[in-house]
Amino acid sequence: MTVIIGIPACTKLIGNHHQHATPARYGEALIRASEALPLLIPPEGARMVAVLDRLDGILFNGSPSNVIPSHYGVTDDETPDAHDPDRDATTLPLIREALARGMPVLGICRGLQELNVALGGTLHQQVHHQPGRMDHRGGVGTRAEQYAVRHPVTLSGSLAQICGADTIMVNSLHGQAIARLAPGLVVEAVADDGTIEAVRGTAARGFALAVQWHPEWDVLGAPDRQRLFAAFGAACAAYRNGAARAA
Repeated sequence: MTVIIGIPACTKLIGNHHQHATPARYGEALIRASEALPLLIPPEGARMVAVLDRLDGILFNGSPSNVIPSHYGVTDDETPDAHDPDRDATTLPLIREALARGMPVLGICRGLQELNVALGGTLHQQVHHQPGRMDHRGGVGTRAEQYAVRHPVTLSGSLAQICGADTIMVNSLHGQAIARLAPGLVVEAVADDGTIEAVRGTAARGFALAVQWHPEWDVLGAPDRQRLFAAFGAACAAYRNGAARAA
């Protein structure tokens, strides 16, 4: 049977109506490189944890919004106009429950930050203001120019094995980044300026990786992107088969 992978949606104000949406490229990447079908998860809070019963994996995707700082114990909010409380209320419980089940998890951009916060870590709210850090934001230009590769990252651990390389070039479109790494996570990619670019869940019983860049963009255009999504899809298929045998 076809693997089904959940993608949490964001709350968007479109035409004066709140709508649930996410960029189509995430689902397209799952179809093209993971041999899976995407299913959007409405940001309706912790009640959405029940949908995990019907999924084989979950992709925590990127978003223009930032995790509200109070979720990681910070009262000073440097980006007060860039929040999505409905998404926070949905994704943080989903992450904890998915990991507890051993369900495969892949985080991208905000998804990496959500994973770190959900497990007790903190974030730099404006990483480009940190001494010695580069500006990791996407800048101006066409969409293709914004998502073009910009800098190298050094890989280690399981991510290096999956991607088949110790160093790859990645795009960069984030204003926030991991500050204090959460317990239960290990770093598996770092930029030249020291910014954490990927993490793995050390206590997870299944695939649990998150990256700060956007491998879903032109997913078939580089071997490392394709291999990451293929590995995620394979892990989701294995999880589905294991659940079917248990049933």
